[in-house]
Amino acid sequence: MNHGHGGELLVRLLSEAGVDTAFGVVSVHNLPLVEAVSQHLRFVPVRHEAAAVNAADGYARAGGGLGVAITSTGTGAGNAAGSLVEALTAGSRVLHVTGQIDSEFLGSGRGVIHETRDQLGMLKAVSKYAATVTSVENAEDTLREAIRQALSVPSGPASVEWPIDLQYARHEFGAGKAEQPASIPAPNAKSIAAAAELLAVARRPVLWLGGGATGARDEVRALAERFSAAVFTSNSGRGTVPEDHELVIGNFAAHESAAAVLAEADLLISIGTHFRSNETKHYHLPLPANHVQIDVDPAALGRVYPAAVGVRGDAAEVLRQLSTVDVNTENGWRERVVETRETVRAKLNEAIGPYAEICAALREGLPAESVIARDVTIPSSQWGNRLLDIHQPRTNLFPVGGGIGQGLATGIGAALATPDAPTAVMVGDGGLAVHLGELCTLAQERPWLALIVFNDGGYGVLRNMQDHHRGQRAGVDLFTPDFARLAQSLDLPHALVSKPGQFADALAKAVAQHGPFVIEVDVTALPAAPRPFVPPVPVPES
Repeated sequence: MNHGHGGELLVRLLSEAGVDTAFGVVSVHNLPLVEAVSQHLRFVPVRHEAAAVNAADGYARAGGGLGVAITSTGTGAGNAAGSLVEALTAGSRVLHVTGQIDSEFLGSGRGVIHETRDQLGMLKAVSKYAATVTSVENAEDTLREAIRQALSVPSGPASVEWPIDLQYARHEFGAGKAEQPASIPAPNAKSIAAAAELLAVARRPVLWLGGGATGARDEVRALAERFSAAVFTSNSGRGTVPEDHELVIGNFAAHESAAAVLAEADLLISIGTHFRSNETKHYHLPLPANHVQIDVDPAALGRVYPAAVGVRGDAAEVLRQLSTVDVNTENGWRERVVETRETVRAKLNEAIGPYAEICAALREGLPAESVIARDVTIPSSQWGNRLLDIHQPRTNLFPVGGGIGQGLATGIGAALATPDAPTAVMVGDGGLAVHLGELCTLAQERPWLALIVFNDGGYGVLRNMQDHHRGQRAGVDLFTPDFARLAQSLDLPHALVSKPGQFADALAKAVAQHGPFVIEVDVTALPAAPRPFVPPVPVPES
């Protein structure tokens, strides 16, 4: 039996879970936790609690394990809430441990410093699971359950609030085993049989892969190749089948040329996708009536698009059971799929003009295993989320919930989880300004990370949207810092790209640095893209 304060208990449980790094902001209401993690593991002091959760999120997505964020109570926990929404939307395996005021004062409303009303209620709203440590005796069980909840599919962030007096108190704990996720029920035999019947007669099959497909890469690829199925993905499903594969149309389902293939298809097999509004023309994209939907979450089956057959289960197991179905694919379907793949990419390359060169240079200049984290900015939304080939799912990081400003912290977390390859982070100047302080974290921790700032002096996505729909601008033109001087003040190398042909050299220098590097792309100096990007968000006509 071992003993120590709450921080020692937390370290023991994190070590069991294979965690070697935690992110957070130190406070009087989490001091024992931060001190113990700093002594035994790696504590990364970010500059804002939202960034702590984003970094833990990036660490979990890129590394495949559990990400950990430590924040303070009250305002600190509130600051983390927005990033917990992102982790919840993305289904990220994040453990968020936040402080709480002394247990004897909980709920009294007497104005203890950092006190807030119903913090647990707030955490429940933005987490998959949330609980309070109510005694020394239940601390270990509470933390273990939170870890198990975060890891169990559908995964998501788990939050634990921990009163400061109980953190300092003496705990006794024994060596345990790492928490295991809850088991997934076996798929229903009748559902498998019904799915097999539809697959056996399919002449023009298509797949739609979401984040739930990424754990079944071999099985998905085998099915696609055997049936010559067109492979569409959500943004979250990218890389399940490497995007240089000839059957992968990818995250282009709403593209006019790709939509034609969906219209011709006689069977859709969707795997672990939410059919998000921005990927389905706000749910107006027609999909085949013969739809087999595979998901671990029974609530997802038929929730957005009707499912002729809904199969609850682990995607790999379901696909293994469908692997013996006879092939009936129509002659010429594979060629139709390959042609569509080439068409959608050629049209997008044409639409982005000078950025096609940057996209190609970015892919060619990074190893396949490099994480590419993307904030919400025009280059990300227009071509980074579609045209920039992703070969492995864990290298594909982006804000699933669509929130701006999370890219840098997410990328820092990913870079620390994958130190053997360079990480690239694509941000806009407006999004970077949301958490500009994390440049200090980048300078302090010095991960192998190329920060690519597309500087257009404001919120370019919304600027284009206002220009297209309203003809007037509001709130989108911003004062932008001199990034060269800012980088110099933080001892960060900086390169400016202001002409075509310069990006590849700048990226090569960044990769060779084996540390942090800032590449600024002056959008105003480059030739304009032939077609301004307008996000697919419905705007009522005036």
